Amino acid sequence: MTEFSLSGAMTALVTPFSEDSTAIDFEAFDALIERQIAGGISGLVVCGTTAESPTLSEAEKREVLSRAVRVAAGRVPVMAGTGSNNTTSSVADAKQAAASGVQAVMVVVPYYNKPSQDGLVAHLSAVARSVDLPVVIYNIPGRASVSLEVTSLLRVLDACPNVVGLKDASGDVQYCQELLGQSGDRVDVMSGDDPLLVPLMSVGAAGVISVTSHLFPRRISNIIVAMNEGRLADARVGHFEMLPVHRALFLEPNPAPVKAAMAARGWMKANVRLPLVAASAETASRIAAITEGVTDQ
Repeated sequence: MTEFSLSGAMTALVTPFSEDSTAIDFEAFDALIERQIAGGISGLVVCGTTAESPTLSEAEKREVLSRAVRVAAGRVPVMAGTGSNNTTSSVADAKQAAASGVQAVMVVVPYYNKPSQDGLVAHLSAVARSVDLPVVIYNIPGRASVSLEVTSLLRVLDACPNVVGLKDASGDVQYCQELLGQSGDRVDVMSGDDPLLVPLMSVGAAGVISVTSHLFPRRISNIIVAMNEGRLADARVGHFEMLPVHRALFLEPNPAPVKAAMAARGWMKANVRLPLVAASAETASRIAAITEGVTDQ
């Protein structure tokens, strides 16, 4: 199995689009990856929720994955989002991701179908068994309408040794505590919510899969370094400085706000694909005001 470290600050990359959103702007995508690596980010997540993966064609997903692997060139690991609410499709996507050369895959809890816990375990196990890669489970009940219970995740860990981590977007610090208290060192947890980075790391999480790091990769990374070095006061200062930014980037559905912020910097177009719409002028203005003068240090 591929060596893979789930820790630090990993960026859940957006997918930049052309002016009319019909094509991917790969020049902006390549530049985004280079900017993230230069900013000290520890890994890249592609084709996840923030990438608007439900609106990407299969051909586009293949090109995004191969492009990310090629541009990253082994400098940081690339993890591919391959989950869906269709087990057969998720297995096919995981195999395709493995063939593209990514270092790990991330499998979201199935949305819309509302499966039972037994169904969740069966789905996640089927995808994990289909590839010889590290697998990270993504629990996000706010989008999936169901939550993977701690006992269910432990069952997946028992059945699938290549499941190495969890992206926790439950919004519940207690969930992380219960999981780590019962699993020991069998699984690494990454916060799926930027505002919960320090709270979750305080109980054992390894880092964050971040949206804010698109703009401030070094600041987010520095908070994690401070936590790992036991400099809680420094981590808290950095965390509280970033909280207004975190909130601003979710004033409207992700990734419209962060794309608007990057468009204001000239990095890409603000376009998203329907059914999402671009962030309003008011939101873009509020983000600009909140981030004005904030440097990435």
